[in-house]
Formats: sequence, structure tokens, C-alpha cells
Amino acid sequence: MSSVKTIAQLRQLREQALWKLLASHNAPVVLAVLQELLLGEQKMIPASALHERLTQELQRLKQAGEDMAQTPQAYIAAWLSEGWLSRRLPVGAPEEQYELTTDAITAIRFLQGVIRPRAVATESRLATVMQQLTRLADDTNPDPGSRREALLAERARIDRQLEDLGRGIVDTLSTERALERTREVIALADDLTADFRRVRDDFDSLNRQLRADVLNNEGSRGQVLEQLFAGMDLIGESPAGKTFYAFWRLLTDIEQSTIFSEALTEVVSRDFAKELSSTEKRFLRNLTNRLVDEGGLVHEVLQTFSRSLRTFVQSREYLEQRRFAKVLRNSQRDALAIKDDVRTNQDIGFELWMTSARLRSASQWNLYDPAERMQDASMRDAPESSMSLQHIADMVRNSEIDFALLRRNIYEFLREANVVGIDELVRAYPPTQGLGSVVGYIYLAIRHGQVTPSQVKVSWCGMDGTHRAANVPLVYFLKEKQYEFSR
Repeated sequence: MSSVKTIAQLRQLREQALWKLLASHNAPVVLAVLQELLLGEQKMIPASALHERLTQELQRLKQAGEDMAQTPQAYIAAWLSEGWLSRRLPVGAPEEQYELTTDAITAIRFLQGVIRPRAVATESRLATVMQQLTRLADDTNPDPGSRREALLAERARIDRQLEDLGRGIVDTLSTERALERTREVIALADDLTADFRRVRDDFDSLNRQLRADVLNNEGSRGQVLEQLFAGMDLIGESPAGKTFYAFWRLLTDIEQSTIFSEALTEVVSRDFAKELSSTEKRFLRNLTNRLVDEGGLVHEVLQTFSRSLRTFVQSREYLEQRRFAKVLRNSQRDALAIKDDVRTNQDIGFELWMTSARLRSASQWNLYDPAERMQDASMRDAPESSMSLQHIADMVRNSEIDFALLRRNIYEFLREANVVGIDELVRAYPPTQGLGSVVGYIYLAIRHGQVTPSQVKVSWCGMDGTHRAANVPLVYFLKEKQYEFSR
């Protein structure tokens, strides 16, 4: 019975995109091209960039003797229909984005493992299994006595390590074991980033299933509708959603992410890391950002699905689609009922006017020439301006405080005195900008001088020739800061 079930599962798998890709006639070329274009640093590529890169790749393959007779557009369309490529239009993106499907990634990684197999029985993998199993046994042990003994043994081990460190004894891993563990971490992290695509596909399937449940529910209010109208996030509350949210909280936790980033930096700076390849080093350096980017993309998809599902229900759009589905089912039932009584070519006396499009040859279209509608972009000589440089300088002087002049006044005064107040400056150097000069002195005092709670009366002649006076804060400039006004 078990073999029969396995055969059924394998037959079902054989109809999926994963098996079809591996069994396709041109599988080596297709897999190599997909890996080269979409499984590198950039895993999601705009449509225009993908067409350009595929064009160049096809040219290189033809020069190498490969039979690549179709156009890039034809290959991309075929890969989309086979389920090896997927395309999306992210929010705010100017064009469609292409990426590999989960089946295509699984097929490529499977072959990579066959070509470059890694050691399956390493010390680091066994240590990981033992540590996780021991931790699981401790964390699920309900006996307080056993838990206490385990913690005491752990504390004794830590005490022995501290004693060894106090005597200058430091036990470090050898270069071979350190490299082995590092590459095991890289392999696990690489698998983890690949899992994000599968999680996103799970959310996509869950979104379609929930919409189907809403449409197929014949009652006025089904369980899914009741939960959605109550504001429940069904996608977020699903097992996949809860698992991802737990992972996302751990990934975005400031303390955990800081510890993780510091550990990555230390590992890359160790002496044994010199034996790693440049690709492995780059992977470790970018691991944090890569996890956050992949997780952020899944989080955005999850939020989009949740919002669109609630909008789909709250806008009552599902009622129209449910009505359409009901009409379609009734039509199919009626057609099946009369299939034995009416021949397919029999005239039933009904005419259906269908829409059509007029076909024209591509040679009849006139190509658009931007040069015919190009605006005159030549530069014309501007008329001579009646404004002089002095006029422009006066306009600037009227709109901005001349701090350079104020700094120079303070610097000159402090050459002969140890301290100077704002009232002395106004008397020695009449404000050329009126109130603007007084405000400028106060601003400079806040940054470079001393401001007292007292006030002093100063007077000046404004730029309009009118004499004015005002009580302003008493500020001082000291000789010890004279150099600050020499700039």
C-alpha cells in the first residue's frame, strides 16, 4: 500500500514544473541560462534588463555552437508557461519584474549539490544536531530537579573555562574545523534565504484558497466572511503567517540583529577566514542585509495579500464574482444536460455577436521618429541686462546679513581690547544693515560669545535713514576667542 501511495505521489510530481525542467530536452542549456541570469546577486530583474541580458547570452551560446533558434521573447514566454519563471509588478515599479520560481530554484540547487557535493558527515553538522537535541531535551523537561542539575553542570563547565582563561589558557578551533563550521553556516544560511521564496508561494496559495472559499460559500455569511468582517487577518493568523511573523520578529530584533552582525564581522576578520573564497566572504558580509531584504519582500507580500483580501470582502466585490461564478456553473450544467440531444454543428437559431480586432501587417505601420517632434533646443543669446554688479551686491546685502563684515568688526575690536559688548560695537561700527546687523551680532554671540540676562539700549540709523533704538540682550565677545572671527 505504501508503494502505491508513493507511485501516485511521484506521478503527480512528474507533472509539476520541477520534474519537467529536469527532464526537458534542452535542460542543460535552460538550467545554465536561468542560473546565470537569475540566481546571482540580483534575483529579481526588470523585464527590459532580462531581455537585454538574455539576448547577449543567446549570442554567446550560438557562437559556442548551441542551437538557440528562438528569440529572447519566445524563450521567456515558454519558460513562463512551463512554470520556471514568474513575473510580478511590485508596488511603485515602472515595469514587470522577473524571477525564478521555487521549482526552478530547487532544480538548480539539486544539480549544484550533485556537481559539488559537500561532506555529509562532518563534525560540525554532528555537533549541531547534538546541541539542538540536548537543548530540546532540556527545554522540554518538566522536572525541576533535572533542570537544576543541568544548569549546575553548565555553570561548572563555564567556571572551568573561566579558570583556564585566568591562567591564560585559550582553547580555539583549528583552521580546518573553523573553515568546516563556517562553510556549514554558509550552506544553512543559503538554504534559509531560498526558503523565503517558498514561504511567499505558500502565502500566494493561501490567498487564492481564501478567495475561493469566499466565492464558493453559498450562505449569506460563511466562517471566512465572518472572520474577515470581524477584522481578523486570516493570512497573518495562518500557521505559515504565524511562523513567518515569529521569524521576522527575531530577524528585526535590535539586540539579536546587533549580536548577529558583530559575530559576522568577527568571523570574517579571523585569520582562518583568509582561506575562504571571495564569494564566501562576500556572502558572509552581506548576509544580514540579504536576510532582511528577502524577509522584507515576503513581509510586504503578506501585508499586500491581507489588505487586498479585506478590501475584496469589504467592498462587496466578491458578491459580483460569486454571481458570475453561479451563472457560469448553471450554463455548464445546462450544456451538459443537452449534450446528447444537440449536435455540435447544429443550428440552434441564435446569433452571438462577438468582438473582433482588425489585423494589419506590421509593414503598414509607420515608425515613430522622435526627431520629427523634437523641440528646438538651441541656445539663444540672452539680451544684455541693465543690472550692474553693484546693483546685484546691493540686493544681496538687503536680503542677507553680512556676517563676514560683523566678524571682521569683532576681530578688529578685540585686537585692542580683552572684551567688547554689543553696545560698544554698534558705537564703533555703525550698523550698515540696521536691525539686521544688531541681530547678526546677537547670533554670533550665541555661538561664540557670552549672553547675559541683562539688557542694554543700542541705537542705529536704518538703511532708510531713520534713527531707531531698542533694548537688546547684553552680549560679550572675549579676546580668547578672537581667532574664531578671523575666518
